[in-house]
Amino acid sequence: MSFSDQFAFQPSASTTAALIHILETTTTLLETNPYAVVLALDFSKAFDSVRHATVLDKFSRLDIPDNIYNWVESFFRDHSHCTRFGDKVSTLKTISASIVQGSAVGPVSYVITASDLQPVSPTNSISKYADDTYLIIPAMNINSCSLELSNIDSWASKNNLQLNRAKSTEIIFVRPRSKGSQYEPPPVISGFTRVQSIKMLGVTFSRKFSVSQHVDELLAACSQSLFALRTLRQHGLPDEALHAVFQAIVINRLSYASPAWWGFASADDRHRLEAFLRRSARLGYRANSSTTFASICGDADDQLFMRITSNSQHLLHRLLPPEREQHYSLRERSHNYQLPERTTLLKDKNYIMRMLYREY
Repeated sequence: MSFSDQFAFQPSASTTAALIHILETTTTLLETNPYAVVLALDFSKAFDSVRHATVLDKFSRLDIPDNIYNWVESFFRDHSHCTRFGDKVSTLKTISASIVQGSAVGPVSYVITASDLQPVSPTNSISKYADDTYLIIPAMNINSCSLELSNIDSWASKNNLQLNRAKSTEIIFVRPRSKGSQYEPPPVISGFTRVQSIKMLGVTFSRKFSVSQHVDELLAACSQSLFALRTLRQHGLPDEALHAVFQAIVINRLSYASPAWWGFASADDRHRLEAFLRRSARLGYRANSSTTFASICGDADDQLFMRITSNSQHLLHRLLPPEREQHYSLRERSHNYQLPERTTLLKDKNYIMRMLYREY
């Protein structure tokens, strides 16, 4: 069982880390492949369907004390369910599946359940955020797609899950300047929907890594929030409370997962975000400590990089290059890592590369 590809419900896990890993993996593949296929897999009612016996079998393989395992086994034993409608309550029905969403042990149980879902081919990659699962296949290995899906179907069946192909999507990522005539796209996977843009963990990317649609969606949602704030002001909400709401709703929404996508934003995308922040300031709403959106994203970049470099167990630490051997005194830098070769403009937009080269 492996947890290195799971970016939920464990220390240092986050949607930001998951997106950074997916983008790093995909853009690296595009250095030697004309395209890379990303399959966003949907498992029907995943948390409600996991079989207790399967979960406990996987718990038993972990290096945990017996009393912890016994406690987990006791938690899942003899669960029952009933339905209430009006004044009537149905009889109790024993259930042998569902990891009880809302319970403290539920998310961990799903992470353990999914830990043995691995790609068949070492050239392919899987990234997970809870039950959001992304299979990444390079063009050179596209013939393995059916084998990978058969493996996923088999894994799902063993765990009482079902891959819902009707809600699963595929996208073919290509380098931004590439032309469709340079490669022959693979056939659409049976039951999947092929899309030109995909929302991964709340951030929308086009097949050429543009985030303009994501910025459009952000600005539309945040403009509605400004209207709501104006209504609150008219009803007498104090200015300090308005600023707190603006920070919590608008700024946090705008900067959500920004380390992952900020490098892919075009100059026009950045200009529109800055213009929105200036308009907000004219209306009397301000961010806590930063006056520009670039500085807000820069602060988020710095905070995440500090967590990654200071913690060797961080899920993104393995993306860092080796440390440099330093034999003489140099001016202080923000990091002591070797600088990897810069190969493509697309690769430069990734978070780790941006942070390594920001002072050079």
